[in-house]
Amino acid sequence: MSEQTNLSRRTFLKAGALAVGGVALNGVPTDWNKAHAASTTGTAETAKVYFTSAITPESLIQLYEALGHPLKGNVAVKISTGEPGGHHFLQPALIAPLVRKLNGTIVECCTAYSGKRLNPKDHWQAIEDHGFKAIAPCDIMDEFDDMLIPVRNGFHLKENIVGKHLENYASVLILSHFKGHAMGGFGGALKNMSIGIASTRGKTNIHTAAVTTDHEKLFSTLPQQDHFLESMADACKAVVDYKGKENILYINVANNLSIDCDCDSHPHAPEMADIGLFASADPVALDQACYDAVVNSPDPGKAALVQRMDSLHGIHTVEAAEALGLGSRRYEIVSLG
Repeated sequence: MSEQTNLSRRTFLKAGALAVGGVALNGVPTDWNKAHAASTTGTAETAKVYFTSAITPESLIQLYEALGHPLKGNVAVKISTGEPGGHHFLQPALIAPLVRKLNGTIVECCTAYSGKRLNPKDHWQAIEDHGFKAIAPCDIMDEFDDMLIPVRNGFHLKENIVGKHLENYASVLILSHFKGHAMGGFGGALKNMSIGIASTRGKTNIHTAAVTTDHEKLFSTLPQQDHFLESMADACKAVVDYKGKENILYINVANNLSIDCDCDSHPHAPEMADIGLFASADPVALDQACYDAVVNSPDPGKAALVQRMDSLHGIHTVEAAEALGLGSRRYEIVSLG
């Protein structure tokens, strides 16, 4: 895997530690909302990002309700079911009450790398072993087929290839574990919506910036790093356009902050403390807020995660998504405690 980065386009935020609702996170006093707004450019509106430091089932429900926009109809709850061997994925006990409140179906798609979730039979075993079948209906959306949805005015992709069962859901909760990632720098709402909803062919299409859909050629046809990150933004735009912005909400759980993704069967142990739960109707603001919370944390254990995120120019996915009109990097933190 190439770790090429475009240093001239990298964004380094210089504001202080994250403040939540006027009270500094991790005890560092600063007016983060004002500082962040001053560090962004453009005319995008300021989005609301809701935050709580309590990582509990009750807080997840509180955060969802604070968004004030109940999801309707048949609700898909998109998570990562986690590669067998790993253990940082969102735990069933944490998410079960919210999933049940939504009468939701936990949805996933198969991977594009060799592992225990490439084949649907193996993936179903992982879903069961990790405890998700015990808490809610589950659906591997590309188990039988995938489908094409258009990318309008994207950077690289003309179409996104997603699990066909996506068409069965009226609305979607993108419920993501925020953490590092060996290819994308970090994974949050945008990665979960792009790579996560894409089928095996679709994942390959995104990773290679539309060069191939053959997963066996994935690692031999990787593009420039920024082109991959921009392709993730393209895929997000396709999903939002297909489902409708009003039918998708986003929650990031910033715990078990490893430099490695839940797709890693042997992830590195986290070196910094958990931060909390973040939620928004704007995936761009949400991922920006989580990135900023790590970068501006006073926790010295953040160093490895910051290095992983910035060495792979991870924030560029957020930049590209804003450029495609998917949201705003300007945000206001609303604290729920």
